[in-house]
Amino acid sequence: MTKYVVFGYIGFNNFGDEAITQVVVDKLKSNTKNQITVISSNPSDTKQKYKVESCGMLEFFLPILKADILISGGGSLLQSVTSFKSLLYYLGVIWFALILGKKVELHAQGIGPIDSFAGKLLTKFTLKFVSKITVRDKKSQELLSNWKIQSNLVKDPIFEISIPEKEKNETVGIQLRNCRQIDDNFLNLLANSVTKYFGDKKIEIFSLQDSCDIDICNKFANILKEKQVKSQIHRFESVEKTIEDISALKYLIAMRFHANVIGIKAGARIICINYDPKVQKLAEEYNLPYINFENNNFTEQFKQIL
Repeated sequence: MTKYVVFGYIGFNNFGDEAITQVVVDKLKSNTKNQITVISSNPSDTKQKYKVESCGMLEFFLPILKADILISGGGSLLQSVTSFKSLLYYLGVIWFALILGKKVELHAQGIGPIDSFAGKLLTKFTLKFVSKITVRDKKSQELLSNWKIQSNLVKDPIFEISIPEKEKNETVGIQLRNCRQIDDNFLNLLANSVTKYFGDKKIEIFSLQDSCDIDICNKFANILKEKQVKSQIHRFESVEKTIEDISALKYLIAMRFHANVIGIKAGARIICINYDPKVQKLAEEYNLPYINFENNNFTEQFKQIL
């Protein structure tokens, strides 16, 4: 029997990270002898959702002490865009396992960006002791290569999820999240383009983590309403429901990395909104048009998906 502890951005009701967790847990469960504990901000919900043991974000000491392997299944954990504290937290979890002599595996990671010299130094030093590293994009692999750290390039775990075959309708999906770059000017520019090119189509706005997304989604819906364009907001309910809804879209304009991944798998015509380097990496890899926040004209991108 192998005892695993799974860690990541889990339990925050975020579509992408919950979908990744589902993929990882399902893989580990394929060997019925494996014992799985997931570190989560909401242990009771995680335990019920994935049918595994779960512990709180600061209660990982005993589970790791009893474990054989500490494993992360994907995401961009080792970066400082979210905050330097989050980087230190994940490095701390890794180091606790390493000090106890446990095997540590990092799978399908997006490494960076890390702004501070101290953060880069700590991350580089820590990763030299990790047993296995796979990354989900070439830039992350190049960064690790520059640090003399071996890694293998793999697809993001979400690419392994089965997508239902659905007949595409003329619906336009718009997925937004709050971030420091987004402002009223950008929302109005985006609304103008949506009105100009898709004003006669059904518009669905997706919140994939209500704590970050729902306010900006409501704001955008109100701007569209002022322009006489009706829209419907989808709040995040479950991974399965979100995948089903996005799979039916013909067009998708999305910020979040994993919303774009599902759109790619479903064959939607996509414009990425580049709020984070990982989104630009994905857009460039799949030759997708993308919008930068400093742009004041989105004509080229909209014409491209039409």
